[in-house]
Amino acid sequence: MVTIGLLGCGNVGQIIAENQNGFSIVAMFDKNPDHVKSVASHTGAHGYTDFDLFIREPFDMVVEAASGSAVREYAAEVLRNEKDIVILSVGALADDAFCKELKDIARRHNKKIHIPSGAIMGLDNLTIGRISPITRLELITTKSPRSLNVQVQKRTLIFEGKANDCIKQFPKNVNVSVALALASGSPIDVKLYADPAVKRNIHEIIVEGAFGEAYLKITNQPSPDNPATSYLAALSILSLLKDIDDPLVIGR
Repeated sequence: MVTIGLLGCGNVGQIIAENQNGFSIVAMFDKNPDHVKSVASHTGAHGYTDFDLFIREPFDMVVEAASGSAVREYAAEVLRNEKDIVILSVGALADDAFCKELKDIARRHNKKIHIPSGAIMGLDNLTIGRISPITRLELITTKSPRSLNVQVQKRTLIFEGKANDCIKQFPKNVNVSVALALASGSPIDVKLYADPAVKRNIHEIIVEGAFGEAYLKITNQPSPDNPATSYLAALSILSLLKDIDDPLVIGR
């Protein structure tokens, strides 16, 4: 069974801890001691507020469920300590130089960086863009004004451009756009709408290429204990971990 070190003990970390299936959490890290204590009650694993002590624990893989800043601060050290990493806050990889650095470190240490599907579906299929040209890749995301920290009275386009520019302006809201760009190896056009009439995040993905055309719409149910978090994002990590040691690989 794969052993896990959980980096981040907030809402997503709590969901992972409560649903261990095919993996076992043996250690966890969060700068907030109350968060560590809460998640530890579900696992019996060692909890740390000191990263250096956490990373020395004998587990196979770190699962990041914290933030983009946590990825930037700790991901390289995770790989240097001979552990694979699952990155949920994929927006941190919008920085091309940082992404290349992590990949180089992973290669040197023969480790893997896993990116779960997060708040969307079909991410694995978009990897065809690396071998067959994608001529159009567009993401249309609609969120409530509150989640985007803006004030509008009607559906309003608040950003239109490329994924890497979008994540700079809205770093906590558009991990999806960066994940799509990484998966496809293609530039992605992003339209971000604030709409006071919506209560759930909506992602529409349009893809065209030599393979044909695809349109996918995902309406995210919020996490039961944190409306700011997509429940699908947490489930995507559980799915990845459940199957990561399975000899039968589906989709990739």
